[in-house]
Amino acid sequence: MMSARPVEFSGVTTETTPEPEAEQLVGLSTTALGRPLPSAWQRAARRVTREDPVVGWVVSLVITALALVMRLWHLGTPHLFEFDETYYAKDAWSLLHYGYAKNAVANADKTILAGHTDPSAVYGSGPEMIVHPEVGKWLIAAGEKVFGMDPFGWRIAAAVVGSLMILLMIRFVRRLTGSTLLGAVAGLLLCFDGLEFVLSRLGLLDIFLAFFSLLAVHCMVADRDWYRARMARRVAAPITDARSFGPVAAFLFRPWLLAAGVAWGLAVGTKWDALYPLAAFSVLYVAWCAGARRSFGVRWARLKALLADGAVAFVHLIVVAAVVYTATWTGWLVHHHAYETTLSSTQYTQYTGHGHCDGTTYVSDDANPNAKWSTAKEPEQHGLAGVRQALESLWDYHRDVYTFHTHFLNCATHTYASQPAGWLLLNRPVGVAADTGIKPGQDGCTAPAGDTCLKQVLLLGTPALWWGGCLALIAAGILWIGARDWRFGVAVVGALSTWLPWLPYGDRPIFSYYAIATIPYLVLALTLLIGRMIGPSRVSTPQRTAGVIVSGAFFVLVLVNFAWFWPIYTDRLLTHADWLNRIWFERWI
Repeated sequence: MMSARPVEFSGVTTETTPEPEAEQLVGLSTTALGRPLPSAWQRAARRVTREDPVVGWVVSLVITALALVMRLWHLGTPHLFEFDETYYAKDAWSLLHYGYAKNAVANADKTILAGHTDPSAVYGSGPEMIVHPEVGKWLIAAGEKVFGMDPFGWRIAAAVVGSLMILLMIRFVRRLTGSTLLGAVAGLLLCFDGLEFVLSRLGLLDIFLAFFSLLAVHCMVADRDWYRARMARRVAAPITDARSFGPVAAFLFRPWLLAAGVAWGLAVGTKWDALYPLAAFSVLYVAWCAGARRSFGVRWARLKALLADGAVAFVHLIVVAAVVYTATWTGWLVHHHAYETTLSSTQYTQYTGHGHCDGTTYVSDDANPNAKWSTAKEPEQHGLAGVRQALESLWDYHRDVYTFHTHFLNCATHTYASQPAGWLLLNRPVGVAADTGIKPGQDGCTAPAGDTCLKQVLLLGTPALWWGGCLALIAAGILWIGARDWRFGVAVVGALSTWLPWLPYGDRPIFSYYAIATIPYLVLALTLLIGRMIGPSRVSTPQRTAGVIVSGAFFVLVLVNFAWFWPIYTDRLLTHADWLNRIWFERWI
C-alpha cells in the first residue's frame, strides 16, 4: 500500500486516502507540471479539502449580507413603474387576488402609485394575454403580499433573489475550485456588476431566470462530484471486462440531478430562454458521465454512458423539469375557462403561415378568422375530463404565445432594442427610468446657470467586468480544450448557451439585459483564470506574486468602475455634465 499524498489543482490542495498500486493504472499520464496525474479514485475524493467549512460559510454569508444591504438601499425609489414593471407588478397583484392575470383598467398605474390598490379599482373583466410563464410573477406577488402594492413591495423579491444569487455564486465556485478565497472573489465580482445590481432592484423576471438557471447548473456539478465519489466506492479495481458498463443500478436515482431538474423547471417557468442552457448542459452532463466511466476503465465509454446515464438524465432533468413547469401554471389551469372564453380566437391563433409588416403591425397573409382553440366550443369539464381540457387549452395558449414571440414582434420597434451580437460588449444599455430637466435649486440641483440636473436608472453592466469577462471567456475555451480542464467548459457552455440563441432574433425588439443569465459564467471564467494565475502552491514565487498583483488590480478596477456608475444605477442626482462623464458612447444615451 502506498502512503497518502496531496493532489493539487487550481487554487486548492486536497488530501487523498491510501489506495492500491493497481488503481494508479487508471490515471491519465502526467500533469502540466510533470507530476503523475491523480487516479480516478483520487479525483473522486477531491471534495475533501483543507478549507474550513465554517470559515467558508461565514465568508459566504457576510458577502451575501453586504449584497442584500446594497440592494435594499432606497429600494422604493424612484416611486414609479420602471420599464416593464408595469406588466409584472400588476400581473402579480392579480395572481394574488384572482389566481390569474386580469386586464388592468386605463390609468391603473396612476391609481396604484396614488395608493389606491384595491383590485376592484385596478382591474377590469377578462384575463390578460400574458406572454411569459408565471414563476417570476408569483415571486413578485409574494413580496407584494408582505409589503404591499408599491415599488418596494414589487421589487423586494428581486432584491432577495439577486442577493441569494451572490451566495449561490460563491458556493458554486467554491465547489468547482475547493477554494473559499476564489469563491469570495467570484461572489464579490458578481455583487459589483451593475446589471446584476440594477436587475436585483427591479420587478422584472430576468433576475429569477438567472438565479434558477445557475442553481440548476450548480446542482448538476454537485451531481458530478456525487457520481464520481459513488463510482469510486462501487468500483474496487480498474474495470478490465470490455463488455462492462460499470455500475448502473446504483445510479438510477440521483438526488442532486433531481434537484437540478426542479430548478430547470422553475427557470423555464420564469422564461422560456432557459430551454437553451438546459439542452446544452444536458449534453455536457452525459459527456461528464462518459469521462467518469472511462476513467474507471470502461471501454466505449461514450456510447455506454449515453445508454446507461442518458436515459436516467432525461428523466431527472427533462421529465422532471416538464412536470414542474406544468405545475407552475396551476393558477392558469384552474381558470382556463376564462381564457377560452376571451382569448381562444385571438390574432395569434388565426395565424397559420407567412405574413408581412404593413409598417406598424403584423399582417398574416393567410389568416383564418374562424380559427379557435380546440377546446373553445367545449362546455367546461370537471374531474379528469377537466384536467384534459385544461392541459389542451394550455397547449393552444402556448402556440399563441410562441407565434407572438416569433412573428408578431418582428414589426415592433423600441428605443433601447439592441443587436445581441454586441450584448457582451455592452453595446446598448437600457434606460428604465429618467427624470430630466431638473433646474438649479430644485431637488438639490447645483448645476451652473443655464444647465440642468437629472436622475436616471440605467441597466448597464460594469464595463471592466464584462470586457474582462469576454477576454476570459476566450481563454477559457482555449484552456478547456488545450488543458482539458472541465471547469472551463462549464464557463464556456454556460456563456454560449445563454447568449448565442438570441442571435437569430436580432430583427425584433430584444434587450441587452437578457444577458443577465450569461454574466455568472463570465465571472466564473475570470475567477478560474485568477486561480490559475495565482497557482495552487501557497509558497511565494514570482509567478504567484505577479498573479496576485494582476488579479488584485483587476478586482480594484471593477470596484472603482462600479462606484463610478453608482449614481446612474441608483437614481442619484447628477448635473448634466457629470451624467455625460458616465455616458461613454453615443449608443449609451
